[in-house]
Amino acid sequence: MSDQNTNIAQAIQDVTERAQVLVREEIELAKAEVNQKVAKLAKGAAIGAAAGTFVLGALLLLLHGFAWLVADILDSAYWGFFVVAGVLLLLGALAGFLAARAFKAGAPPAPQMAIEEAKLIKETVTAEHPERTI
Repeated sequence: MSDQNTNIAQAIQDVTERAQVLVREEIELAKAEVNQKVAKLAKGAAIGAAAGTFVLGALLLLLHGFAWLVADILDSAYWGFFVVAGVLLLLGALAGFLAARAFKAGAPPAPQMAIEEAKLIKETVTAEHPERTI
C-alpha cells in the first residue's frame, strides 16, 4: 500500500510539474505574440505618420494653389489668401460645432449594460429565491 501511495504522489508531482512548465511556455508564447504585434503596430504607426506628413504637405500646397487661383480671379493676391482663410475658418467652426454636439450626445460615458448586469447579479445573490430572479 505504501508503494502505491508513493507512486500516486509521484504521479501527482509529475503532473503538477508538467502543468507548470506548460503554463510557463504558454506565458512565453503570449509574450512573444504580444511583442510581435506591438512591433507591427509601431511599424504601422511610423508609416502612418510619414503618410500624414505627406498629406499635410500636399494639403498646404493645395490650399496655397487655391489662394493663388482666387487671387487671379479677383486680381488681388491679398484677397485670394483672405478668401481661402475665411473658408477654412468657416469649415473649422462647423467642425467644432459638430464636435461639441457629438461630445454632448456622448456624455457622460457610463457603462449602462454593465451596471444593469451588476444590479441583476446583486438581486440574484440577495434574493430569497435566486432562481426566480433570472
